Amino acid sequence: MLALSLCMATAPCAAKPAALPNLIIILTDDQGYADVGVFGAKGFQTPNLDRLGSEGCIFRNFHVAQPICSASRAGLLTGCYPNRIGIHGALMPRSKVGLSSNEMTLAELVKQRGYATAIYGKWHLGDATQFLPLHHGFDEYFGLPYSNDMWPLHPDLVKLPPNDARRKRGFPDLVMYDGDKVVIPQVTHEDQNQLTTWYTEHAVSFIERNKDRPFFLYLAHNMPHVPLHVSDKFRGKTERGLYGDVIEEIDWSVGKVMDALKRTGLEDKTWVIFTSDNGPWLAYGDHAGSAYPLREGKMTCFEGGTREPCIMRWPGRIPAGTESWQMFMSIDLFPTIAKLIGAEMPKNPIDGLDVWPIISGKRHAKNPHPAYWFYYEGPPQLQSVVTGDGRWKLQLPHTYVTLGGRPGGHGGLPAEYEKRKVEHPELYDLANDISETNDVSAEHSKIVKQLQAEAEKARAELGDALTKRQGKGIREPGRVSQATTAAGL
Repeated sequence: MLALSLCMATAPCAAKPAALPNLIIILTDDQGYADVGVFGAKGFQTPNLDRLGSEGCIFRNFHVAQPICSASRAGLLTGCYPNRIGIHGALMPRSKVGLSSNEMTLAELVKQRGYATAIYGKWHLGDATQFLPLHHGFDEYFGLPYSNDMWPLHPDLVKLPPNDARRKRGFPDLVMYDGDKVVIPQVTHEDQNQLTTWYTEHAVSFIERNKDRPFFLYLAHNMPHVPLHVSDKFRGKTERGLYGDVIEEIDWSVGKVMDALKRTGLEDKTWVIFTSDNGPWLAYGDHAGSAYPLREGKMTCFEGGTREPCIMRWPGRIPAGTESWQMFMSIDLFPTIAKLIGAEMPKNPIDGLDVWPIISGKRHAKNPHPAYWFYYEGPPQLQSVVTGDGRWKLQLPHTYVTLGGRPGGHGGLPAEYEKRKVEHPELYDLANDISETNDVSAEHSKIVKQLQAEAEKARAELGDALTKRQGKGIREPGRVSQATTAAGL
């Protein structure tokens, strides 16, 4: 009775809730599956990423929602298939569409629980002011609004004379934002050489300034997207050449973030996630990464386009020194984080599901999805369907780009892709054929039918340009307001 009286007089007897974890997502741009040491990198080293893996878990079957910039980022930040929310492909400068204010982002999700939020790096979900990060839950933003090749020095335009009018018609000057304000109106090659350093310095400062409150840091590097740029401290350091130099500088950046966490005593309180937005842009050859042993790369729904290197660390919560072949997708992070921190999910339906049992290494954990749907192009095409356990993949009839075994380009200029067709549904057993080389559809007709039924569910919900289907679950993207258009923004 005395104990009960004391309990009622002082505090609730319920167990004290766990402290809210800090969240760090480090996202690179066009880094291939094999471009990290523990994933088989050749010609350069990634000691900090390898250490992150030894202190956490290496996920070898992690996928992004689409094999292209804007769509991939939309899936990561909203937990939705990108075409559900009207984001397709890679948005161009001065795009009339962007991420809708009706969609909840990860930043808005965690702010329910009092998190400080920041993005340093590439945004690429609309460059009109209404679409920029500060209007989607982020407290701080420093970076480029879209890909670093979307400027008058784009590889397709670089051979033109410097003052040729076609340069500006192709792309406007590349700008750097700090919040909603343009702080560098004409980004130069010298500026791009400092991008990884600048983003890292901002990230470290953010950690130090918010060490006494929970925070969400989204460090979205522009590299190694072409045109490749690196600071002098890493230029010419690797056997692999410029691409290897760029990756080693990204690895240095990861090390600086890890050092900041250790210095502030936040290592055990922080969930760190490292991955890439899509596979390598193989057309660029020696300036592109490797997806080995996966088939194809960026802009395809083969494994090389969507399966990304992924490493996560959270001491005491994610088992150290482990690796997992369980499949899950970037869209699953949103609901997983929501449940962990006790935040309310958005009212609009999302597509991700809680996969914490997989991430935390729970014994006998299973993926909760019956299947994943892989779309590409705009209007979106349903190009493949994969069973939730990640074993069986059905490539649906579609046209894709490939080098067809030819080498890519050199020195920052691309080789020409050719187009090929998947003529009929092709089934791959990814557990035994990760490279998607042997079509086993004839031997597994029941699995083909199972995945075709999943494809029909996808078409009914999200549509499919290949079969001219309109999905019932599609929502409108954000659209540039008349006031913004009148202001010329």
